[in-house]
Amino acid sequence: MIDILDDGHFYHGTKADLKIGDLLTAGFNSNYRPEVMMNHIYFTANVNGAGLAAEIAPSTGLPRVYIVEPTGDFENDPNVTDKKFPGNPTRSYHSKKPLKIIGEVTDWVKLTAEQLKKWQENLAKLKADPNAEIIN
Repeated sequence: MIDILDDGHFYHGTKADLKIGDLLTAGFNSNYRPEVMMNHIYFTANVNGAGLAAEIAPSTGLPRVYIVEPTGDFENDPNVTDKKFPGNPTRSYHSKKPLKIIGEVTDWVKLTAEQLKKWQENLAKLKADPNAEIIN
């Protein structure tokens, strides 16, 4: 198992309008494969990674990046750690325990319109391919 490199600050990107003190929990459908119920809640120590997740989330709300605090154990996200990238350079984690919102960030590197379109095209391909893998 890879050592967890971060003690925080941690971030979660979404289009949900939430408040300080709210809890983010697992048990919702995947943003990338709606038929998959997620057993974990995902977060990162990279504010721009959370911003990316917020911008590509399939909702009509405004992209939001929340500062979050894990309420229990967490581990490196197996979707990226040693599967797509050696180690955990994306600083991505997941937990079965809730994340508590302790603040909000409004300054992250935003996607250009061209970058957002490319991400949306790639996500559409993922949704259309029943053989594409998502680890839960």
